[in-house]
Amino acid sequence: MGLSDLWRRWTKGEDARAIERAEQESAMTASERDVDREDFEARKDDTAARSSWAGVDASETAAEDLDA
Repeated sequence: MGLSDLWRRWTKGEDARAIERAEQESAMTASERDVDREDFEARKDDTAARSSWAGVDASETAAEDLDA
């Protein structure tokens, strides 16, 4: 199996996920799509925060505050 085979398999999986996502979005109402976009933006922010050294400390501190 070469690199090109791996690439084809990966892109095929991504295409399938994109089609599934489009089908889900087509079944959503406008307000559901807005909420979904907000959730996506929040997940992006969380991921970006956790990827920096300062963000990791902040997220751990926030988690401790929620547990208390």
